[in-house]
Amino acid sequence: MARLSRLLADASVTAVVAGVVSTLISFAGPLVIVIQAAEASGLDPAQTSSWVWSLALGSGVLCIALSLRLRIPVIIAWSIPGSALLVALLPELGLAQAVGAYLVAGAIVLATGLSGVFDRIVSRIPGTLAAAVMAGILFSFGTATFAATDTEPLLVLSMFAAYLAGRRWWPPYAVLGVLLTGSALAIAGGGLDTRAIAFGWATPVWIAPEFTWRATLNLALPLVIGALSGQYVTGLAALRAAGYAAPSRPLVVGSAAGSLLLAPFGCHGLNPAAVTAAMCLGPDAHPDPARRYVAGVAAGAAYVVLGLLGVGVVSLFAALPTQMAAALAGLALFGAIAASVAGAMQVPREREAALVGFLATASGMSLLGLSAPFWGFALGAAAYALLGLRRDARMPAAVPGSARRAS
Repeated sequence: MARLSRLLADASVTAVVAGVVSTLISFAGPLVIVIQAAEASGLDPAQTSSWVWSLALGSGVLCIALSLRLRIPVIIAWSIPGSALLVALLPELGLAQAVGAYLVAGAIVLATGLSGVFDRIVSRIPGTLAAAVMAGILFSFGTATFAATDTEPLLVLSMFAAYLAGRRWWPPYAVLGVLLTGSALAIAGGGLDTRAIAFGWATPVWIAPEFTWRATLNLALPLVIGALSGQYVTGLAALRAAGYAAPSRPLVVGSAAGSLLLAPFGCHGLNPAAVTAAMCLGPDAHPDPARRYVAGVAAGAAYVVLGLLGVGVVSLFAALPTQMAAALAGLALFGAIAASVAGAMQVPREREAALVGFLATASGMSLLGLSAPFWGFALGAAAYALLGLRRDARMPAAVPGSARRAS
């Protein structure tokens, strides 16, 4: 009761609105990628709604629990690069093998969090290479946005214009504006398939896992590396940049434990959010930083409600025109693509290795039955090691006493 009384005393309209809007934006863009992966792999509506239910419920419960425990606005969401990875891999692996890979990935991340070596492991993964592989995974979504203009130029270019306007005048709500613009044009043009819309409560569907080395190498390891080097690092960085001394352990352990528990229902991975968290971390949520945790609780509550309504949410997105869904997914990922490309190229001496990782991943290669992200990391790491050794060998040896003479 004391905790509830304090929450009510600290609550404000601005914090609640910030939390709810951040959740709506998560559903406006990143969820489209999940729906695309489900459709590409032929999942039935029950399996898809279970997937959405597990992602939303896990995110919501973790948002509420961690925000209340740490008294900071913690926003948890599902892995966007992981969703993008599944668009290509889920049809090949099948749902059972994918769930096995989710469990392996969750166990590795959980062990990393419990052991306390998170920061040391992340520091050993070349940031430029991780960013390059991430950019390669997301690359096709960006190009698909403009490819969709071949069949729906008015719809896609209008959504693109809405995105630019949103980024210019209302950056936090740009993706939401894209969704509203595309939906209005789809309805006006008769492109919305209203027959596909259905409403109902989500029902969890248990998927028995199947563990294979192929799924572990192709899916589990890229999920782990992407989560540790990208999602967790950026999520923690966003919190710390806002002035919150957020400990990494409860965030990593909590997210990994939630991912493990919900993996058999379709959850492919939960992690601290960065982009949608930004609107809950600043003074717009509340002038007092100590009261902004309410935004995290509100975001969690919105996640839970939308997760329970999973059947309706899934059917609404399934009713959207294909070109609109492609454009929405690509535009929602523009920020992530830009950040990944910038991160990959930020260290001049590592650019060649990062380029190898990016091109191998973006190529879609599947040598020896292993996925392009696996080869992106493997070939990029080889280039990183060899080119680094080559440059180190070229550096002249220090002349004894030169440092003293220079001083």
